[in-house]
Amino acid sequence: MRDIECVDDSELLKLQKEGVKIIDIRTKMEWQMTGVVDGSILLTFFDERGTYDMENWLKEFENIVKNRDEKFILVCAHANRTKVVGNFLRDKLGYKNVLELCGGIEYGWLMKGKECVEA
Repeated sequence: MRDIECVDDSELLKLQKEGVKIIDIRTKMEWQMTGVVDGSILLTFFDERGTYDMENWLKEFENIVKNRDEKFILVCAHANRTKVVGNFLRDKLGYKNVLELCGGIEYGWLMKGKECVEA
């Protein structure tokens, strides 16, 4: 099974300008520690204990991503959680255009000198 496609910082900005949604799935504490990519939609998947509520998360997610053909970008700290969530959305739920930020917010954004805004 192949991982979802990843985009770098410049591709993320280009896609964002085209209207592609960026969904940050980290925790509130993580958002407060590093900030977030400006314009991100904040939707925690795994909580601080590593648990999740799939039913409620999907309800919120489906209000953001309206159909399975819509392109969107998932963001987490290091691109580990986005792989798990993204592969699930693609392979089990049929979302066709799932992308992730390569290296996550830490390696794919902050280490490249990109700015974050307060969450």
